[in-house]
Amino acid sequence: MIPPGFIQELLARADIVDVVGRHVQLKKAGINHKGLCPFHGEKSPSFIVSPTRQTYHCFGCGAHGNAVGFLMEHAGLGFPDAVRDLAQQVGLTVPEDDSSPAERERAAAQKQRQATLTEVLARAGDHYRKELRTSPRAIDYLKRRGLTGEIAARFGLGYAPEGWRSLASAFPRYDDPLLEESGLVIVKPAEDGNEADTKRYDRFRDRVMFPIRSVQGEVIGFGGRVLDQGEPKYLNSPETPVFSKGRELYGLYEGRSAIRQRGYVLVVEGYMDVVALAQSGFGNAVATLGTACTAEHVQKLFRFTDSVVFSFDGDAAGRRAAGRALEASLLHAGDTRTVRFLFLPPEHDPDSYVREFGAEAFEQQVAQAVPLSRQLVEAAKAEVDTATAEGRARFVVQARPLWNALPEGMLKRQLLGQIASVAALPVEELAGAWQAQAQGPAAAPRRPPPRPAHAAPRRHMPRQPEERALWALLLESGWWAQLSAEDHETLCALQDWHGEAFRLIDRLAADEGTLPWAALRERLTDEPWGPQARRLVDAEDPAIEPSLDDLRTSIAQLRRAAVDAEVMRILGRR
Repeated sequence: MIPPGFIQELLARADIVDVVGRHVQLKKAGINHKGLCPFHGEKSPSFIVSPTRQTYHCFGCGAHGNAVGFLMEHAGLGFPDAVRDLAQQVGLTVPEDDSSPAERERAAAQKQRQATLTEVLARAGDHYRKELRTSPRAIDYLKRRGLTGEIAARFGLGYAPEGWRSLASAFPRYDDPLLEESGLVIVKPAEDGNEADTKRYDRFRDRVMFPIRSVQGEVIGFGGRVLDQGEPKYLNSPETPVFSKGRELYGLYEGRSAIRQRGYVLVVEGYMDVVALAQSGFGNAVATLGTACTAEHVQKLFRFTDSVVFSFDGDAAGRRAAGRALEASLLHAGDTRTVRFLFLPPEHDPDSYVREFGAEAFEQQVAQAVPLSRQLVEAAKAEVDTATAEGRARFVVQARPLWNALPEGMLKRQLLGQIASVAALPVEELAGAWQAQAQGPAAAPRRPPPRPAHAAPRRHMPRQPEERALWALLLESGWWAQLSAEDHETLCALQDWHGEAFRLIDRLAADEGTLPWAALRERLTDEPWGPQARRLVDAEDPAIEPSLDDLRTSIAQLRRAAVDAEVMRILGRR
C-alpha cells in the first residue's frame, strides 16, 4: 500500500497542466487551460484544466479528476502504476509500505520476473515478424483475408513456422526455463525422470501470430491462428505471471485513440475481426481471448469510454455469448454508461459483413444495436411464454437476479417498470414482492409507498457563509496565513463539521504549508466529513474561482451571526 502522505506530496508537486499537456493540446483560456477532451469525441473544446485546483473537468462527458486520475483514465493504468508513473515524472521515488523486508523483497523479485518475461515475449514477437517476411504462404493467407502490410505491421503480426523448435534460432538457450514460463515452449518430462530425455517443443507451429499487448504496450502473450484446416482454430498463450485471459483484451492498446474518437468500443469474438475492422476504419474494436467476457473486461473498457457495443453472431452460440456478456456488464452499467448488443446475420462475422456490405452499412448495424435494458428483458423471457400466468411468473423469477445486479440509479428504476409491464403487474406490487423476498419469510408483508410523481428540478440553495468560507479555503489553503487570529478563532469555533474542517486546515497550514486542492482532497479521505467537503468543491463550476474579499466577507457574516446569537442568549430568547 502506498502511504497516503506520499500521495498528497506527489499531487502537491505535480503540475496537472504539464501532465495533461503531454497528451492533450491545451490553450490558455483565462485562468484555466482548454482543449479537446481525450475521453470522448468532440469538435469544440469543453475540456478544462485548472492549475489553481490541480484538476481537470470535461463539460461534455463529465470526466473529472486529478493528475493521478488522468493517468488512470487516459492510459488505463491501475492506481499504483499511475502513482509510480507520476512520481517518475516529478522526480520522486515511491516509498515502500509498511510490509516486512521479506515481503518487499518478494514483491521486487516478482516485478523483475514479470519484466524479464515481457522481454522474452517481445524477442519472440520479433522472431515471428521476421519469419512472416520470409513465408510466401503466410503472406498469401493474410492477403486473401484482405489485410495490407501496413495493418499487419501496426498490429505486429508474425508467423510461427512449421518446425518443432523454431524458437531455438531466436534464443541462446532453448532449455531456458523462461521459455516455458512465458508459455512459448512446452516441456514434457521423461517418464523415468531422466532430464536428458525431457522433450521441449514450440507451442505455436504453422500459425499466423497475433501479439497480445498490455495497455502499456508490452507483449504479454500470443494468439495463433491456423493457416489452413486444423484444430484448434485459435491457440492462445497459457496463463502466466504477466498474462490472464480474464483480464486482457486483444487490440485495446492499438485501439485506445480510436475508441475515444468514435465514442464507443466494439467487442468482437476474434483477432482477425479486430485487425480487419481496423483496416476498414473501425480501429475501436477489441476481442476477448478465447474466453467469455468477464466483469473485469467490462471494468477495464469503461476506463476508456462510457459506451460498449458487443458484437455477436445471430446463431444460438452468439446468443449464449451475449447472455454471458450481459451478466458481466450489469454490475458496471449505470445512468451515464451504455451497453449495447449487436447481432449480425448467422452467416456473417464483423469482418465478412464489412467486406461484403461496406463500412457504412456496418455503422448502421451498430447504430441499431440492442440496448442493455431490452437485452435484459429478452434474456429473462428466454424459453417462457409470457402469454400465460405461469410464463409471466417464471419471467419475473428469471429477471430478478439480473435486475438486482444493476447498481442503484435511474436505469434500475426504469427497468423495474419494464419488467412489471411484461409481468402484467403494477410496479408497486412487483417492488413489494421483491422487497418481501429480500427480507425473508419472517418479514411482515407491507405495501410499498407509492411512487412519487416526477420530481421537480432540484434548486440550488444559497450557500451559507461557513460553506463559502470553507469552499474558498479548500481551493486556496494559502489564504489561511493571510487571515487574522480573530478570523481563525471565528472559523475554528464553529460547532458542526465545518468547524472540524477549519481546524484541520489550521493544523495543515502549520505542519505542511499551502496544499493544492488535489492534494488536500486526498487528505480528506480519512475524515468522516470528507465526502461533504469534497462535494462542496465538486458541485461548483470549475471556471468559478474564489476571492479573498469574499472569504473575508463570509467570515465577517459569521462573526456578526455569533454576536447576534450571544445577544439573543443573554436576553433569554434562545
